[in-house]
Amino acid sequence: MEMAKPQAQHDFLQKMVGTWEVNAADMGNGEVWTETCRSLNGIWFVAEGNGNMPGGERATTVLTLGYDPAKGRYVGTWFGTMMHHLWVYDGELSEDGNTLSLYTTGPDFAQQGKLCDYREQITFTDRDHRTFTSSAKQPDGSWKQFMQANYTRKQ
Repeated sequence: MEMAKPQAQHDFLQKMVGTWEVNAADMGNGEVWTETCRSLNGIWFVAEGNGNMPGGERATTVLTLGYDPAKGRYVGTWFGTMMHHLWVYDGELSEDGNTLSLYTTGPDFAQQGKLCDYREQITFTDRDHRTFTSSAKQPDGSWKQFMQANYTRKQ
């Protein structure tokens, strides 16, 4: 088996490497979270976030992302200590190269026991700033954003 080599598509993910301060109204009474992202040989990227939930409980999240040349798609997962669900991603990069859209299915927070389609987007505004937004697919096929986190690179 031939060893995997970074592709041009991995360049977007490489921009995530580093330590970030994370602010989001939905993530713990305005407290700042911290996320550290590292690269595994430029092929896989692992980001671990830590902070307090709105109730004050400590939480950890893990995001894994890579690019699968055979699929021509970005792939990954997300999980957090606040839930049992493993989110599995399939995604694409915008034409301008600034936004990675990740599609997944997960618990419908409005209807207990049901699943819902979600789109999460990582958008770089510049080298040191990015956003992470979550949107739920509506019955008419549109996306309704319900969460945004703002990331600032720690120097």
